[in-house]
Amino acid sequence: MVADTRLPSSSPDDGLEARLASVREGIADAARAAGRSVDELTLVVVTKYHPAALVRQLAALGVTDVGENRHQEAQAKAAELEELGLTWHFVGQLQSKKARQARRYAHVVQSLDRASVVDAFAPTETEPEPRMLDGFVQVNLTNNPGRGGVVPDEVDALAERVLATGTLRLRGVMAVAPLDEEPRAAFARLRAISERVRLLEPAATDISAGMSGDYAEAIAEGATHLRIGSAITGNRPAAP
Repeated sequence: MVADTRLPSSSPDDGLEARLASVREGIADAARAAGRSVDELTLVVVTKYHPAALVRQLAALGVTDVGENRHQEAQAKAAELEELGLTWHFVGQLQSKKARQARRYAHVVQSLDRASVVDAFAPTETEPEPRMLDGFVQVNLTNNPGRGGVVPDEVDALAERVLATGTLRLRGVMAVAPLDEEPRAAFARLRAISERVRLLEPAATDISAGMSGDYAEAIAEGATHLRIGSAITGNRPAAP
């Protein structure tokens, strides 16, 4: 008997449209303050633990990019909502053994943080021409080696490894601001790392930074992708 991996349905979230509109307005304000166009920015709504029904609501409100942290949950939602034509971003830590499975539904992997994960996307004898995915090198901006991401000094080497796969398009870098640092200062460091990566791959111009509490600071420092969850989706449900 095959386990049912579908996520539970839920009643419509009446406050979702207002929260989404508020965040979109905040993004537009931050872009103007930074002298940038809102058209330069991609909003990725992170829907961890929220049901597929909420993602369907988001799509009806014009959301096109959705982020997920957990492979099993992402796989189930992507399958259930395949007809919506959404762009799925995997933004959580990915196990090497799950990478090839993630390639079946994800369009973007924002959490390339170690060689074994990158190598898992390379062609194999059984899959010599896998479909191309967009990838971001995740950078650890903290002094804690337990946090996700590669340390800044090792970014260039990992970026070169991504380029060597032939199956990952290097889009740029991704990071989370440390809790004990002013976000803009952290994002300024990420921007400098991004400039290094562009020397290796001029097309890798994207910076994924900024979440619900610090997206304005990220926009000020050149972020192109904003990963926003609770400010739009509301409080996260308990893990299923």
